[in-house]
Amino acid sequence: MIDVVINVTLLAFLAITAVAIVRMTNLFAIIMLYGIFSFLSAAMFVVMDAADVAFTEAAVGAGISTVLMLATMALTKDHEEKRPAGHRPWLPLAVVIVTGAALVYGTMDIPAFGDVDAPAQSHVAPYYIEKSIVDTGVPNMVTAVLASYRGFDTLGEVVVIFTAGIAVLLLLGGRRRKTAAENRGGEGNDT
Repeated sequence: MIDVVINVTLLAFLAITAVAIVRMTNLFAIIMLYGIFSFLSAAMFVVMDAADVAFTEAAVGAGISTVLMLATMALTKDHEEKRPAGHRPWLPLAVVIVTGAALVYGTMDIPAFGDVDAPAQSHVAPYYIEKSIVDTGVPNMVTAVLASYRGFDTLGEVVVIFTAGIAVLLLLGGRRRKTAAENRGGEGNDT
């Protein structure tokens, strides 16, 4: 019973935070709410016993992403510009609705959470439980799965995160160099 209360409470906080993010125009407040949303997501992963995913969400979602967004905001305006009165972004709304419907349709074939007859429970999990120490020599099963069986996948995830971080830094650095060059050019014309 307490698990249901915790799940419903976290889901309600996630929904409230998401609605607040959509309704605000102050970018600093949006970034802070985004960080809160990431922490709430990490809490949901902890409740679902996915500590590794929760740690990643807290570190990347709430930590690095928030810092990068704050750095980006330092180079831009702090409020969203008002759109014209007749502007209706129907295409993005349609794309989001179609994508959401496709994702919901795709989840119809997924077995129920914790289903004993699911392929992961009947084939994959028993193999890892029986053979992980023999195959990898690592006594911790979670570490064996992440570092050995899924080593290339984990490496790929790290490479994607690293590449995204470098791209953001290059974009921010390019903007700073361009602004500095414009300032130098403007100073030379005044003298």
